[in-house]
Amino acid sequence: MTSISDRIRNLSPEQQELLKRRMQQRQTQAAEPRIPASAAPVAPVEPAGARRKVDFSIFFFSADGKTSETDRYRLLTESARFADRNGFNAVWTPERHFQTFGGLYPNPAVLGAALAMITEHVQIRAGSVVLPLHSPVRVAEDWAVVDNLSRGRVGLSFATGWHHHDYVIAPANYARRREIMLRDIVTVRRLWAGEEVELPGADGAMTPVKTLPRPIQPALPFWLTVASERSWQRAGEIGANVLTALAGVPLDELRRLISLYRKARLENGHDPRTGIVSLMLHTCMGDDLEAIRGMVREPMKNYLHSYLDQFRPMVGHEITDPSSPAMQDLLELAFEHYFQNSSLLGTPEKCAALVEKAAAAGVNEAACLVDFGLDFDSTMASLEYLAGLRKLFASEAQAGASGPEIGS
Repeated sequence: MTSISDRIRNLSPEQQELLKRRMQQRQTQAAEPRIPASAAPVAPVEPAGARRKVDFSIFFFSADGKTSETDRYRLLTESARFADRNGFNAVWTPERHFQTFGGLYPNPAVLGAALAMITEHVQIRAGSVVLPLHSPVRVAEDWAVVDNLSRGRVGLSFATGWHHHDYVIAPANYARRREIMLRDIVTVRRLWAGEEVELPGADGAMTPVKTLPRPIQPALPFWLTVASERSWQRAGEIGANVLTALAGVPLDELRRLISLYRKARLENGHDPRTGIVSLMLHTCMGDDLEAIRGMVREPMKNYLHSYLDQFRPMVGHEITDPSSPAMQDLLELAFEHYFQNSSLLGTPEKCAALVEKAAAAGVNEAACLVDFGLDFDSTMASLEYLAGLRKLFASEAQAGASGPEIGS
């Protein structure tokens, strides 16, 4: 959603009109077929060879930190249990600070430890650790504990963070956050591997350290959270997997960015056939397209507004006021664009078509964001459909048709 924030920055009436026209041009006009209500909650079966292999994971990012519910983490824990029982690859939890948007998730290591104790199979991933806010020693130590609790199921995506309010935790690092992140990824990986690393001590002298406990996995599976073209290339250069979102990026552009990523891997000594491309997609599925559209419209618009509201200090109250006609128009257009082109919102048929297009562009994994404001029962019901979609793309027989193999 970086593109939305960029477009509303210093938004003039003329720019608002231009944005409307562009988004209207992108919207798909074709009506989607409905699956009969009596149909089982699984995606339609197609002939052998028709699908590329894609993995599926469950992604959390946006739950309201001010919720008055007494069992605030019920959706997280029950979704994790569901994912564990139904063959999903991973459960992602983010790092969020000081905002209602995502406020349930200040520390993915703490949540990861909890999830490790109630699951047996899914990978426990951070999506993402904002590395410049932390000591790389503590990141290596904390996640080594989670790796032990999970018996070797940890994976981390690293990010710089962007909101200057977050950097009250480490104010001196904001200006150099990209440089610091890349430097500290190296440190975390070395410590994870059991190497001794020299770090500044209290007296300024370099002090050799090796972290404990030792993790189960000898090498840390790691991602880079990417948006800009340069960050895609950087991920390839350092041999990272990538975590990304469509966020206004057409699939043709996504294909180009993935190609740049693979090329950067090759040019820097990493196997270009390996590297997971994990694509975050808002997800809610059911057997009636219009029923799903009606169910998710207001939660998605509220979600988008909550995201944009983080930019209030930069763009002004008049831009993010949800009651303003300009904002209502923008949210409605953004919702329609997401629903039609950039999400797993709708019927299994509609969602399968998008996954197939993403796979053709080079995506290895759909990271399905489920906590954008729907009630617990609706979200859990949607997961049943999602499990059917996962099975459709899980056939190992199709792995050869999917292009690059998955690696870390």
